[in-house]
Amino acid sequence: MRSHEIEYRLYGDDMQFVEIELDNGESVIAEAGAMIMMDEDVRMETLFGGSSKGGLFSALGGAAKRVITGESIFITSFTNIGDYKQRVSFASPYPGKIISIDLSKYQEKIICQRDSFLCAAKGVEIGIAFTKKIGAGFFGGEGFILQKIEGDGLVFIHAGGTIVKKTLDRGQKLKVDTGCLVAMTKDINYNIEFVGGIKNTLFGGEGLFFATLTGPGEVWIQSLPFICSCST
Repeated sequence: MRSHEIEYRLYGDDMQFVEIELDNGESVIAEAGAMIMMDEDVRMETLFGGSSKGGLFSALGGAAKRVITGESIFITSFTNIGDYKQRVSFASPYPGKIISIDLSKYQEKIICQRDSFLCAAKGVEIGIAFTKKIGAGFFGGEGFILQKIEGDGLVFIHAGGTIVKKTLDRGQKLKVDTGCLVAMTKDINYNIEFVGGIKNTLFGGEGLFFATLTGPGEVWIQSLPFICSCST
């Protein structure tokens, strides 16, 4: 299923919201409670398990996945049922940035922290990505479960503070605070590394471990990690 081709506009700086413009029949899906306003001819539908297709067992499976990733078991769909363009807007629940990612430019898949998904074009799927390495699972700040977002459309993620994107060449390694990772492309090798040194460990203020991200690929880093990590 190809994703709907939506248009958007971002408003604000530190307390951003995104306005999605929908043509007739186009839809956007969003986290429950993220909507702040919508035009008259936008129809809202709450979906159990995050999907309107596949029957009861598919819905139950989707709901279980969303509980594991720390999200609500419900997701909301917004569809333009009018003859003209309609708009619906969504906001992050905390200070920070909202960024758009075109999945078609990243091999139709990204991995992100559990609570970073805000909204996406209909056709984008949200699932589970398990951390394969035990060390990264225990000490990586995100546990064994990350979110997997797949499709060929636009997805919007949000994080605390400022978000920066880094492009890593093959074999290039970036060390980050374990709570600062927002998202990464699927070919990034994610692991953890001990800070090392008694003084660094006891007095460095950076915790016991770094997250290590090895290219090739892109990673998105947030400057204010504690807000986004509190739900984990």
